[in-house]
Amino acid sequence: MSQETEHVKCLIIGSGPAGYTAAIYAARADLKPVLYTGMLAGGQLTQTTDVENFPGYPDGVMGPEMMDDLRKQAERFGTDIRFGYISSVDFSSLPHKVVVDEAVTITADTVIISTGASAKWLGLESEQKFNGFGVSACAVCDGFFFKGQDVALVGAGDTAAEEATYLAKLCNKVTMLVRRDEFRASKAMVNRVKNTPNIEVLYNTETKEIVGDDKGVNGIHIYNNKTNQESTIPVTGFFVAIGHHPNTDIFKGIIDMDETGYIKTKPGTTQTNIEGVFCCGDAQDHVYRQAVTAAGTGCMAALDAERYLAAKEDVVEA
Repeated sequence: MSQETEHVKCLIIGSGPAGYTAAIYAARADLKPVLYTGMLAGGQLTQTTDVENFPGYPDGVMGPEMMDDLRKQAERFGTDIRFGYISSVDFSSLPHKVVVDEAVTITADTVIISTGASAKWLGLESEQKFNGFGVSACAVCDGFFFKGQDVALVGAGDTAAEEATYLAKLCNKVTMLVRRDEFRASKAMVNRVKNTPNIEVLYNTETKEIVGDDKGVNGIHIYNNKTNQESTIPVTGFFVAIGHHPNTDIFKGIIDMDETGYIKTKPGTTQTNIEGVFCCGDAQDHVYRQAVTAAGTGCMAALDAERYLAAKEDVVEA
């Protein structure tokens, strides 16, 4: 049971570009936001090296540095940023109730969910060793660094096919590793892959190990799961495109989600099916998944929360 109770106007669950941007706007609107970072303060970008596609950084920026800049900006306007994770939520009545670290109950007039999503990985030790040094889960984010080089990509769905064709425009060759003997992608996306001359598809193929040195990835050991034949492909980049998992498990059965766990928001807004609860960033976006789009929806969520509270105050005054 929780031992302390605190009331806030605006509670933001999760950090990252969406959460911090929501905090900046909410703080400037005098909502006095309290933000809980979650276990990974700053989100996925704290595990990223160079970020070159976020506006305002002409020379690029390291992911952790950018998140630190956003955090400082949110704090400058008065956001109360706290390290902690959400144990449980109760959105059945107003104000909403959230338990933090199984110890503190926060009641909130508005809640902004910005818990993000996590990339699914193959589970190889070398995958994490070279993450950010040749291994990536985002072709759109990192493909630029592999211009004119040979890369490999693992995955068989629409996202994998889309990322492979994107990489093919930048890279010398893309080797696509498909675990089964067919794609899971739509026919249109499969045709796009097959009609791209510098994409080679290896079916029934899995990754055994990613190899490299202190400079980064220089190859992958693969094997055919039908013949057990092993081989090595020289590549400088390895992209994992087997999907993402939204960090929304705690809200299951409470907030409307799609079949994969992404929170549904009303078109053109960040409003969920629960009054006073808003969602932004990768927790509700399975299409773009970029830092700049996450930041944009963070702005939207704060504005939506501000307008919601203003409307409630107008009703009370009337």
